Amino acid sequence: MSEDAGLYNSYIMSQVKSLKRKLPNDKRVGNPFVTISRQTGAYGITVSNDLCEYLQKNERRTKCVWTVFDKELIKKIAEEHDLPETVLPYLSEDTVSEIQDMIEETLGLHPSHDALVLKTNTTILHLAQLGYVILVGRASNIITAKMPGGVNIRLVSPLEKRVEHIQEYYKMTEKKAKEFIFAEDRKRMNYVKKYFSQDINDPLLYDMVINVDSLARQETIKIIGDLVLNRFHRE
Repeated sequence: MSEDAGLYNSYIMSQVKSLKRKLPNDKRVGNPFVTISRQTGAYGITVSNDLCEYLQKNERRTKCVWTVFDKELIKKIAEEHDLPETVLPYLSEDTVSEIQDMIEETLGLHPSHDALVLKTNTTILHLAQLGYVILVGRASNIITAKMPGGVNIRLVSPLEKRVEHIQEYYKMTEKKAKEFIFAEDRKRMNYVKKYFSQDINDPLLYDMVINVDSLARQETIKIIGDLVLNRFHRE
């Protein structure tokens, strides 16, 4: 078993045990979870990982393990639905034409994209139900909108700052960084529009929209973390 597989199996077991320990007269409904939607270059992964550490440190129920699902979400989808590794590249936020999708499905390259999105949505719902997860991207906020316990966050940043972040992280030129940002943002926007008929930039889809370059990093983490903890532990 790989280190990643062991980590996420431990997460699942801790959450299952937590559900068993929950008392019948517990007034809280649902377990806490966070969804993170982000503009490309707005520190989505960094904020998610730092938030995970903050929540784990300040969570009252110390036996519950907070876990981030970003790239790991793809592995979880494949595992839950018994999909072969050859399908993993298609479990992304890319959208394709119906003709291309039909041809690839006919050739046996993968199930239809509609079917893959449905499987993705199902796994996201299962993880949110278990709780103590930070779900990054893939319209997680829309999929879980009717579930109690969730806090939905959108991370944004001025384009020039995002270009700087991408240049530094990927060692790209300014031109390549801009092209990368525009392509990634368009891909995520199209995914939400095509499969959920929503505008990813609509602020009403989120509990909070944060400009990550207007606040210190730890201030951002504390604001989100305290919102999550206070909402869940509220009397």
